[in-house]
Amino acid sequence: MSGWGNGTYNESYTSFLLMGFPGMQEARVLLVLPFLSLYLVILFTNALVIHTVASQRSLHQPMYLLIALLLAVNVCAATTVLPAMLFSFSPRFNRVSLPRCLGQMFCIYFLIVFDCNILLIMALDRYVAICYPLRYPEIVTGQLLAGLVVVAATRSTCVVAPVVVLASRVRFCRSDVIHHFACEHMALMKLSCGDISLNKTVGLTVRIFNRVLDMLLLGASYSRIIHAAFRISSGGARTKALNTCGSHLLVIFTVYSSTMSSSIVYRVARTASQDVHNLLSAFYLLLPCLVNPIIYGARTKEIRQHLVALFQRTQQQGSTKKPPSLPLNRELPG
Repeated sequence: MSGWGNGTYNESYTSFLLMGFPGMQEARVLLVLPFLSLYLVILFTNALVIHTVASQRSLHQPMYLLIALLLAVNVCAATTVLPAMLFSFSPRFNRVSLPRCLGQMFCIYFLIVFDCNILLIMALDRYVAICYPLRYPEIVTGQLLAGLVVVAATRSTCVVAPVVVLASRVRFCRSDVIHHFACEHMALMKLSCGDISLNKTVGLTVRIFNRVLDMLLLGASYSRIIHAAFRISSGGARTKALNTCGSHLLVIFTVYSSTMSSSIVYRVARTASQDVHNLLSAFYLLLPCLVNPIIYGARTKEIRQHLVALFQRTQQQGSTKKPPSLPLNRELPG
């Protein structure tokens, strides 16, 4: 611990112990297998859809590339959270330095905001595809998509950086134990011993402004998209457009409902145990990572067809590699 302030020595912790689910001190080792299994499922399902999009030239179109990018962000988010969570269950590997803690905090919130920004880009892509189908190829180009992704990453950095920078200036002298499985902002702020009203105000303002603006933009985009889809004369094209929008809206609902429910419960259910709050944090951080590849893999016709073909080829290859069965009645050599 180190730090000087106002001419007197002020202690401030520079490393912390992550205590994921502190109410289960003796049974935390039992959580390793389910969360490790969850991590492997997230990696497999997301990687499967990403591989399908990358390996099929017919899927090298803006909508499918954005889906693959969204799922890649899911993988990064799960990798930022779950390994640290698994280490927090062990008393030998659960200590984390302050710079590493702030780095994890930045990555978690950056990936959450970046995920929402990709959903905005996908809404713009569908808006142009359905409202201006004839001009879609000349409007939505690879160069435009790359520029929008850079803008999304820049916006995410600008939203998250002030929160992390303010957190880095706080003195932590109450304790060196974070009662959380990750360096979540408010879990770290609970250890502060100074005035953190500015941190709370900035964090809450940024979250509310960002969420409200995103939801207004998404609502405006998809209301126009759905209105234009119902005006399509071809029944097949109308169904395809509405089905695609349905998948995107389902993902949007999953992302925003999990985030908002966690925030509401955190501020309303003050009497709930820390383990309940931690479970809700895991819910909003990991649910989109688990559900998104299932939604896009099952509801997007082109991706689903390639996945079915991939499984069929795998089964055929497995059956051809089986050794021929020996005849039941064999004569002994004379």
